[in-house]
Amino acid sequence: MPELNSPPPIAMPSVEETRAYYAVQPAPLLAATGLVVDTRDRVLMLTPSHKDHLDLPGGLVSDTESPEEGLARELKEELDLGVPVGRLLAVDSGLPSERGRSVVMHLHLVGPLDEDQVAAISFPDGEIAANWHAPEEAIARLPEPLAARLRAGLAAWHIGSVAHLVDGQVQPGSPAGLAAQRRAELEHANLLDPASCRAVRPKVLAGSTVLFTDAAGRVLLIQPTYRTDGGWELPGSDVDSDLGENPRQAARRAVREQLGLDAPMGRLLATNWANKTPHPAQVGFTYNGGVLGEADLARLRTDTTEIHQWRMAELSEVASVVADPLYRRIEACLSALHEATGPLELYGGVPWA
Repeated sequence: MPELNSPPPIAMPSVEETRAYYAVQPAPLLAATGLVVDTRDRVLMLTPSHKDHLDLPGGLVSDTESPEEGLARELKEELDLGVPVGRLLAVDSGLPSERGRSVVMHLHLVGPLDEDQVAAISFPDGEIAANWHAPEEAIARLPEPLAARLRAGLAAWHIGSVAHLVDGQVQPGSPAGLAAQRRAELEHANLLDPASCRAVRPKVLAGSTVLFTDAAGRVLLIQPTYRTDGGWELPGSDVDSDLGENPRQAARRAVREQLGLDAPMGRLLATNWANKTPHPAQVGFTYNGGVLGEADLARLRTDTTEIHQWRMAELSEVASVVADPLYRRIEACLSALHEATGPLELYGGVPWA
């Protein structure tokens, strides 16, 4: 057989040639804006001297910047604000306008800023003024599509997701920002594929708690490190369902991690449903951990990265150190435990009538 000739080697383009090629390709502009909030959930709005409407902080991304880097630069230049740019809340693809180019806009969470960070805001270039507004007021004062973008970004912040928009319109299948009525219309008309339907459905968080008592009937409480108000809780954890964990397994894991006690959980005492609009609803499972003796209490060891301390509390003490919904839940679970009833169906800690 005649020998086949190998094709000549292809010369790889240089870095300079590659950059020159991409520099002339048609592409959208890229902008990054910030949903800057304080600890009171107020939104920072700017009054730029070169615009006839209010705006959010941010601007076009330059040269080789990422959206996060571009927004961080804009915050420093506009407000002398040097804080980390947080997670992505929304992506909005703007159609060509007077610029003659389409624009892809990223909206990122910045904050919440504490009182010192808010007080440190200044205006180095003197061309911008700023004010804080409640979310609904901020939306009302922005023109479209900025108002729609902010509305979707706030929804994404509250439910921990990302919104997908085109020219300010939330798209079918967007994980956040789609109005409940619009979602229902799309579902009833069978206009969503299964994946999009899952994306737009309201999300529910699941958690497990454990009710431990001692011989005197006192309740075991823990003081988590994430509570900045010094409040107390029952031992427990969110359910790691993405790892295949179920509520009972989550309860046992939480007790092992928080208190160093590894024991199977007793019977389910109650489920509790809590609506926290605009945040996702939460469903909680409370299990009987049993009666702890002196030897059990002596073995308890707290993980100080997660738990400050634990205590055994009389029911009258419990009422003064936990939130009202949790107190109602503990009271109902103690009744189910002592009367051998349940599992109870609770809503905000109150048994279903």
